[in-house]
Amino acid sequence: MTPPPYVPGHALLDGRSVVITAAAGAGIGGATARRCLEEGARVLLSDAHERRLGESAAALAREFGRDRVAALPCDVTDERQVAALFDTALARFGRIDVAVNNAGLGGTADLVDMADEQWDRVLDVTLTGTMRCTRAALRRMRAQGAGAVVHNASVIGWRAQRGQAHYAAAKAGVMALTRCASVEAADYGVRVNAVSPSLAMHPHLVKVTSEDLLDELTRREAFGRYAEPWEVANVIVFLASDYASYMTGEVVSVSSRHP
Repeated sequence: MTPPPYVPGHALLDGRSVVITAAAGAGIGGATARRCLEEGARVLLSDAHERRLGESAAALAREFGRDRVAALPCDVTDERQVAALFDTALARFGRIDVAVNNAGLGGTADLVDMADEQWDRVLDVTLTGTMRCTRAALRRMRAQGAGAVVHNASVIGWRAQRGQAHYAAAKAGVMALTRCASVEAADYGVRVNAVSPSLAMHPHLVKVTSEDLLDELTRREAFGRYAEPWEVANVIVFLASDYASYMTGEVVSVSSRHP
């Protein structure tokens, strides 16, 4: 089954300022940056890969205007870089309306063979990195009395998959973080939600996942296909927009997967 036609923008984020981690390249982060710009936002892209980040930002700036696109490298395992990212967004745009925490790191290893370093690295990027960015965003949104934070979780946080104990634990942690942070952030008018994609195809996934596994996962999707990254980005934009004004603490499945 082929994906549906690409959905045009409807000014859902008109005039908003958005910070997105892991936003370089052709994955969900890059698709989210494009969707936010198409919806009228100003975007600060971030990624740990400086060359790829520069190329992505330059291409988007040519298309949407240099006044609406900024970029800053950031390693979400480094608290100083995280703070600099959000301070730069404030300096550039005057406020931070939306933070999209997309940075994550996977890998495949059975638990009996997994080294502490493998476990620690995946959790540091995927869970603790999300916490660092959420904390930085909330500290700056609190003074505004408004804002939206959206995390990228995964159905693996709910469902078991061989070789994914570290990644599954990290994504389940992101889901729990979403719920707890939302209760606290509600005190000052900030919403915290998450998306939970099943299978969104992008070049990096192809590099780290076997063809047989991708075929198996695709067959288990009810639509018989993987999601396009922009289909996940659409739900992120919805959660960031005023259409989700009464939603917080939710983890929204972006999946057609059947049992």
